Amino acid sequence: MPGLRDRKKARTRRLLIDAAVDSCLLHGYEATTIDQIAEAVEVSTRTFSRYFASKDAVFIAVIDDLAGEITAELQAQPPDLGPMESLRAAHVAVLTRIAERRPVAGLTAERIVMILQIVASAESLRHAAVDYRSPAAMAILADRMGVAPDDKRLALAVTLFSTTIVNACTDVAASDSDVPLGPAFVTDRLERALTDLAQFTAELRLP
Repeated sequence: MPGLRDRKKARTRRLLIDAAVDSCLLHGYEATTIDQIAEAVEVSTRTFSRYFASKDAVFIAVIDDLAGEITAELQAQPPDLGPMESLRAAHVAVLTRIAERRPVAGLTAERIVMILQIVASAESLRHAAVDYRSPAAMAILADRMGVAPDDKRLALAVTLFSTTIVNACTDVAASDSDVPLGPAFVTDRLERALTDLAQFTAELRLP
């Protein structure tokens, strides 16, 4: 069981993430400042910097937390699944857990959808999300493919999937305000985006 100090640090980290999300939803990502986030939690900017190196880092930390959950699901996938199908199944499994109201990475379904909307709305965050790589997930995928972690084929597969899921999140963010945005909706957009990707790549003929 974590000690009191660790619990306090985890609580402050979560409060800073919540404050960042609330401020971005209210003012927009670009207009939100570190000062505003720190003030909302009643801590100094110096304290903020002990937890996050930048405003972007707040949301990358959430992506990292979610990646831990996805990596666990990735490890549980059947060994005969290829990298793209494994990633798809792992993401859908996590989104399904969220839809069933089981908090993932300490976040509720509503919070995760809000964070995805913010990430999709900010160019710097979209690029960071596409470029993000979980070392643990990369190791699992490399093992499945029988290649080294720095193999170009693995890099291509992960880049394709990362770009597809970020595009799906952008689609979610741009959806009609009357549409209920929940994990099931995000899953639907992800499945549609992957279907489009499969159709595009199916047109290619091997030399």
